[in-house]
Amino acid sequence: MLHFCLTTGTEAQYIAKSGRLSWRKCSFIVTPTSASLPISGQIARTRSFSFPVNMAASMASQAVARGLRGASAKYLFLDKFKCARVSSRRWLNLQEYQSKKLMQESGVTVQRFYVADNPPDALQAAKRLNAKEIVLKAQILAGGRGKGVFSSGLKGGVHLTKDPSVVGELASKMLGYSLTTKQTPKEGVEVKTVMVAEALDITRETYFAILMDRACNGPVMVGSPQGGMDIEEVADKSPELIFKEVIDIFEGVRDDQALRMAANLGFKGPLKRQAADQIMRLYDLFLKVDATQVEVNPLGETPEGQVVCFDAKISFDDNAEFRQKAVFALDDMSESDPTETEAAKWDLKYIGLDGNIACFVNGAGLAMATCDIIDLHGGKPANFLDLGGGVKEKQVYEAFKLLTADPKVEAILVNIFGGIVNCAIIANGITKACRELELKVPLVVRLEGTNVQEAKRILSESGLPIVAANDLDDAAKKAVAAITRK
Repeated sequence: MLHFCLTTGTEAQYIAKSGRLSWRKCSFIVTPTSASLPISGQIARTRSFSFPVNMAASMASQAVARGLRGASAKYLFLDKFKCARVSSRRWLNLQEYQSKKLMQESGVTVQRFYVADNPPDALQAAKRLNAKEIVLKAQILAGGRGKGVFSSGLKGGVHLTKDPSVVGELASKMLGYSLTTKQTPKEGVEVKTVMVAEALDITRETYFAILMDRACNGPVMVGSPQGGMDIEEVADKSPELIFKEVIDIFEGVRDDQALRMAANLGFKGPLKRQAADQIMRLYDLFLKVDATQVEVNPLGETPEGQVVCFDAKISFDDNAEFRQKAVFALDDMSESDPTETEAAKWDLKYIGLDGNIACFVNGAGLAMATCDIIDLHGGKPANFLDLGGGVKEKQVYEAFKLLTADPKVEAILVNIFGGIVNCAIIANGITKACRELELKVPLVVRLEGTNVQEAKRILSESGLPIVAANDLDDAAKKAVAAITRK
C-alpha cells in the first residue's frame, strides 16, 4: 500500500504521472494544507483512508468536515513499515498555562493557577491558592499526561490533592524528569514547568469552539452539550447534538447568537447569560490574537453556578506573526527536534525519518511521493525536506548542510518540480554546496520545470560527480542502486 498527501493542481497531476503508480487503491493522508477542502472543524489526528481514488476527495472532505480535532498536533506520516511523527514550524504550540493566561487576559473565566519551575515554588504556589483541592499538571506539548509515567518512577502527569504540603514532593518527582505518554517519543519529554491550579468540581461538561471555516469564508462557532470527549465521536453517533453558528466577520458575534449557542449547550437560567458572555469574550480573544481556532473542551458548569473554561487549545495564523510578536515569542521550541528548529530558521520544512536516502524536494505532496517511490524500489527515506516555493541559493546550501550532518545519510536524492521555483537557482545552490561541504555521498538529481535546461547545463559543466535522472522513478532507482553498490 502506498501513501500520499491529498493535494491539488499540477502537484497532484505530477505525482500521478511521474510515479507510474496504480491509482486503483492508494492510501491518502489528509492534511490541513489541502487548501481546497472545506474545513469546518479541527483536525486532531491525521487519518489514513484506503479506498478507490475516485472516492478520495469526497470521502476525505467529509472526514475533515466531521471535525477531526487538533490541527496543531503532530501529524502522522505513514509508510509501509512505520509511523513517524511529523511536525511543522507553521503551527505555533503553546503550553496549557500559556493558553490559559491569554484567556485570562481577555476576561475568560479559568481556574486560578500558578506556574513553577522548581519544587519550593510549587509548594508556595499551592499554599497561596488556599483552595479546597489542588491539581498539579506537568507542562509538555503532548496529550495523555494523566496516564503518563515519569523517569523518576512517578505515575501520572496530573495529580489531585487536598493537602498543599505534598505538592512540593510531587513536583520534585516531575521537574527535571522525562514524562512518557502515548503521544511522546519513546524516551519521553523532560518536564521543565508545572502548573499548580485550583481544582474545581464539574457538574456538567460541554464542548465549544470558534474556528475558521473555508466553506463559510469566515469564523464559525461549533458547540455541543456533550463535552469532555472526542467531538468527532459525538458527530458520528449523535450529529443532532452538534450546533453551528456562522459569524459575520464584520458584525462579530451577536448577542442573540451567543444566547442561542448557550441554550444549545444546555445552560439554563442565569448560567445561560453567563455562558453567552464567555462565548463573546472567547470571540474577542479569537480576534485579538489572530487565531484560526479556539477550542474549549470542556466548557464546564460548577456546583457553585459558575461557567468555567477548564481546558483550551488555541491555533494561530502564522501569517499574522509580524503583528503577534508577543504571542509567537511564547513558542516553546525546547521540545522540538534541533534539526527541525534549525531548518525552520531558513524556511525549510524538515522531518527526520529512519532511512539512509535523503529526500530534497519542493512541495509536501512531492516529498511524500518521493519517499514512497524510494520505498517502492527497496530503499528507505532518511528525511522529508521541503524547500517550498520562492527558494534562494542560500536555502539550498543550508539544506545540504542539514542533510550531510546526518550520519545516517548514505545518498541524497534531489527531486525538484519547478513551477515558481527556478531550477537554475537550485542547480547553483547544489554545486556551491557540493564544493564547499565536500560532499562524500552519492548525489542523484532530477529536475523538471522552469529554466530546467539552464539548470542541467550548470550541473553538467560543474565537473562534480552528480548522477542525472530522467524522472522520479529513474531517480529513485539510481539512489537505491548507489547505496547497494557501496
